[in-house]
Amino acid sequence: MPTSLQSLADSGQSPWVDYLSRVFVHDGDLAGLVADGVAGVTSNPTIFQAAIADGDAYDQQMREVLRSEVDPKQVFLALAIQDIRAACDLLRPVYDRGDSSRDGWVSFEVDPHLAHEAQATVDEAVSLHRRIDRPNLFIKVPGTEAGLVAVEETIARGIPVNVTLLFSLERHRAAAQAYLRGLRRLRDTGGDLRSVASVASFFVSRVDAEADRRLEEKGGPAELKGTLGIANAKLAYEAYEEIFTGDEWAGLVAIGASPQRCLWASTSMKNPDRRDVTYVEQLIGPNTVTTMPRPTLEAFVDHGLVAGTLTTDVEGARRTFARFAAAGVDYDDVVAELERQGVAAFVDSFQQLFDGIADKRSALVGT
Repeated sequence: MPTSLQSLADSGQSPWVDYLSRVFVHDGDLAGLVADGVAGVTSNPTIFQAAIADGDAYDQQMREVLRSEVDPKQVFLALAIQDIRAACDLLRPVYDRGDSSRDGWVSFEVDPHLAHEAQATVDEAVSLHRRIDRPNLFIKVPGTEAGLVAVEETIARGIPVNVTLLFSLERHRAAAQAYLRGLRRLRDTGGDLRSVASVASFFVSRVDAEADRRLEEKGGPAELKGTLGIANAKLAYEAYEEIFTGDEWAGLVAIGASPQRCLWASTSMKNPDRRDVTYVEQLIGPNTVTTMPRPTLEAFVDHGLVAGTLTTDVEGARRTFARFAAAGVDYDDVVAELERQGVAAFVDSFQQLFDGIADKRSALVGT
């Protein structure tokens, strides 16, 4: 009997895990999840900050690195790249089974301090791609205005990209257009379109958290709480189906292009009064990815239900937008604030990570 994760895959959606650490990779936990149907890995600065700060799994390598390197960022990269390579190698058989649009990908983020610097983001993406040197590596680039400039350039250079921190329909559409421009440029310079792929990481639960807070402040209808995130994602998928179709797209597919799949991120349920796997169950559809933190993934394995929900009641999603607007909740302001918060949170995590490395340096080798 297939697991719920395998049933997700049979429906056309790829289950990924939003977690990475050295112990997770080397002690068999990730391999066990891959055997159960997990087909990819996402990571971010917050995840790495916690992994490196907790326990002593990194201490021996850190001692060695600190003999020749004192810059906290370079120390972090030396530690993290080893984990990313190991995860890529573990998932390589999954990658090799399908075409470049499918699975076996591991994502690693550019420094979020560069979120508003296009060229610096490109330079770091190129450097990370070269240093990690794995075909199934996604470089995560934030979907800021500058980040989308970098997405186009990075794709044009033949580097696969996970466009992250997408909250708005407008930015999601812009991310798709940046990907298409990059593909055209890669084609025009004789590049191999089969070597690149992209996902658009569209955040879900954070939209509800911010929209619900504002709805409560406005005294809006209580039944609207917890509905905007899913409605937002459904309309993003509708845009995906519109963008990746037509004669020009068919021409790119004919020479190896793959669509930029929607990846549902921020899928953990923060409201204890709601079903814990809601954001997974309500966004199941073909040619998509859902990435889950480990508790959500374990809950879905235990009691998740698989049904084609993503394309149901799209008109209802539009009505949800209208009702939030009528209640005085400004969607454009919500998503702009979420992007600002998202970048700031990742920057804070990076800074905490660097501070933690400095503290460990003192403990391991002294000042």
